[in-house]
Parts: sequence; structure tokens; C-alpha cells
Amino acid sequence: MKPPPWEVADVIGRAGHRFIDRYRESLTWAQLKVLNAIQRCRTAALGGHRDQCDLCGHRAISYNSCRNRHCPKCQANARDKWLAARERELLPVDYYHLVFSVPHALVPLIWQNKKLLFKLLFEASAETLLEVAADPKHLGAEIGFLSVLHTWGQNLQPHPHVHCVVPGGGLSPDHQHWIRAPNHFFLPVRVLSRVFRGKFVAGLRRAFRQDKLVFFGACRSLAEPKPFAAFLRTLFRQDWVVYAKKPFGGPEHVLHYLARYTHRVAISNHRLVEVTDTQVSFRWKDYAHHSKRRIMTLTHEEFLRRFLQHVLPRGFPRIRYFGLFANRRRGTLLPLCRSLLAVPPALSPMVQTATPTVALCPHCQGPMRIVQRLSASELSREQHRLVEPIDSS
Repeated sequence: MKPPPWEVADVIGRAGHRFIDRYRESLTWAQLKVLNAIQRCRTAALGGHRDQCDLCGHRAISYNSCRNRHCPKCQANARDKWLAARERELLPVDYYHLVFSVPHALVPLIWQNKKLLFKLLFEASAETLLEVAADPKHLGAEIGFLSVLHTWGQNLQPHPHVHCVVPGGGLSPDHQHWIRAPNHFFLPVRVLSRVFRGKFVAGLRRAFRQDKLVFFGACRSLAEPKPFAAFLRTLFRQDWVVYAKKPFGGPEHVLHYLARYTHRVAISNHRLVEVTDTQVSFRWKDYAHHSKRRIMTLTHEEFLRRFLQHVLPRGFPRIRYFGLFANRRRGTLLPLCRSLLAVPPALSPMVQTATPTVALCPHCQGPMRIVQRLSASELSREQHRLVEPIDSS
């Protein structure tokens, strides 16, 4: 893929110091770390390595990545490793994609309680799927799935939602056979929506009773019991959105599909159209108007403010596993599922035959191998050595 003409790092380079000076009091340590990491990513500041082609001997210097999970340039390797591990867990069934969203009225409260309420979003959506799927009136099976948290909309404004990818079926209650979902249908979204709403609101009520919520600014009035109870009642007067896409086929389609969701950041470099001395323009889809493609232009400071509000709390996992895929149950229940579906056992991680991605030589397309590690100071000396002296005579 052709490198994008502009990067988020270009915006940080032009306006980072000005942005920090303006918002210093409200910026978290994690947000400052993200700014610093993206600006230094794949530059001499992080060190690098000298590569050499196995075929023609061509040499080149490559810079190290920052590996920050919010960096637009550092997700490919992490995604590929994660997908390789998931490949061993795929089952020969249709897979479904469901999206759980909360009303916009909840966004300010969620943003003031990110760690607690993002966790509640995961738990309420997962408990909803597990409960409705186990009901004999619907599927009557024990299911497994993975959930991915996204907190942004296409315009970088807050839009917390969870993507769930679910095999079309599950284990019978006695674990003796596999129950397949009906063709092109998994679970009724209206039922999912009502159950999800009830579980999320119950979680909010419980958190309030336990004094786990904080209230600032426009949310300060909700700190009292009566206003908070009234606010919760308003949440039952509207439908909550649970969206179920059509099944996207068996295992041959799942990994490609997952790659679009699991390691995505708030905005990719490829969406940037132009970065001037004062503004940033980027592409976005206006889902309110039939996904019409538009261009949005923001000041540097507003762009960075929107981007950084999607930095997750430190140590907060963006991808989680539930039911049959839960970490403590996966090792036992997935082999059972494969057996009931007459699928050969998955290869052990120690005997995977896939080879790691290797950089290719720009001259002969041969494999490039690392022959020397270079620190930031060594790279600086290397660059000075390569600069031709200016003739002052």
C-alpha cells in the first residue's frame, strides 16, 4: 500500500507544544505519552537497525516503531500476530457481527467514568448475548464470542460501542452436541436491545449506590439520588441500538473481517487529506445520511483534542473473550466444539508453519535481514557521517 501523504505525527509536530500549553491541566499522563510516542515513532529518536538483502547485498537503515496501541502506524504487526492466534480457534460455521451502542445522553457520564463504564459496556453486552442465547425460546445453547471496544465515530466525536463476533451456534446445555443457529439468523435484536438496556441501567444504579461514579460539569446535578433516578428513567423511554449484520460466511472470511475492527485506532493516516499550518482535513462517512463520504476540516488543536479523548485508561483491554472463548474455558471447550463439529484438532502454537513477515529489498525483492542494532545516538552519528560537509571556500 502506498504510504499516506500525511500522518497524525505531522499534526503533532506542527501543533503539539501549542496544544499541550493550552490543555495541560486536563491532559492525562497516558495522553501525553501517546503524543510523544506517535511523534517519535519510526524516527531516529527510537533507534533502529541496519538491514541487508540476502540476495543482492543492498543495505538500508530502518527506524524502530513506538508500539503504542493508539499509534496509527503500529497496529499491523500486533494485528497479524493476534490474527494468527485466532486462526487456530476458528470453527466451520457462519459467523455473526453484532454491535451494541448506548444512547448519546449517556456519553458525558461515560466519559467522566471511562474505566468503570467501558467495563460495564463490555459486561452488559456479553451477559445479554449469553443469556438470550441460552434461552430455549431462542437458541438454547452456550455460545462463545469476542468483543472489541470502539469509542469513536467517523468524525472523532465520542461514540462508545462494542463489536461482537459470534459463531453461529453453541454447545448444548449437557455439552453433548453442537446446536446450529438457523440459516441467516442468530438472535432477535429487539430482545437483545431490551435486555441490554436493562442490564446496563442496572449496572449504573448499582455503581451509584456503591459511590463508584464521579460527576463533574454538566453531570454534577446527577450526583443526588433523585435527579439520578430521574435520569435513569429517561433511558427507558428510548430504544437502545443493537445492530446485527448478515452472517459473513465461514472461517475463510472471518480473519479478513476481524482485521478491520480489532486493532483499529480512532483515525488512520490514510484518512488524512491535508495538513496545513493551521488546519487538518480528513475523510469521514456520514452514517446519518446513507454513509455519504465527506471531508471535515478542524484546527490542529481541535483535531488533537478529539483524537486524544479516545486514549483508553492505562491497562484497559480493548478486546475481551466470553463464554466458550473465555480464557479460563477456551482450552477445554474449544477442542470439544471442534470434536462435535468433526474438525481436526488445531495445531499447537509450537508447530505453526506460518513464517513471520519479512521486509523486502526495494531493488530485487529479496528478503531483508537485520545485521546490526543501532541506538538513537549511533543513528545520529550515522546521519552526521552521511551529510556532505559544506564547502566554505
